[in-house]
Amino acid sequence: MSVLSPLDDVRLAHLHAQAALHRVIEQDGRIEAFLLAFREGADYDSSNYRWFAQRHARFLYVDRIVVAADTQAQGAGSRLYRDVYALASRDDVPLITCEFDIEPPNPASERFHARLGFREVGRQQLDDGRKTVSLQALDVATGNTPLGKIDVG
Repeated sequence: MSVLSPLDDVRLAHLHAQAALHRVIEQDGRIEAFLLAFREGADYDSSNYRWFAQRHARFLYVDRIVVAADTQAQGAGSRLYRDVYALASRDDVPLITCEFDIEPPNPASERFHARLGFREVGRQQLDDGRKTVSLQALDVATGNTPLGKIDVG
């Protein structure tokens, strides 16, 4: 079952152009993981992104992080989030935000983000109530995260 919104080549190109961070982990010509993140002020129509934009002046929104099923639990997600933390630290962004589905449930994402220190700051129903998301935030203003002190060189 897919837990992400559909994404075709045209939409991906638009999101890439708007992204503050778009990272891909590739091994032997195969994409193992990728992440898209946006800063405030992006031309992005996601209702979840807009939820954070209405409430926070400065933030970094992780729109999607995808790790191939056969490479999960091997550190790719944590590596991608280290890049997010580094960008937030470099640009003095105090808040990293994201969301994951709670209806239908996405327990892998819930466990992963809880381990990184994210906490629920709201909920939103989408698709005429068929989908509920947990809106999550991580205060990174201190520079300390569960992945350790951010070192951006």
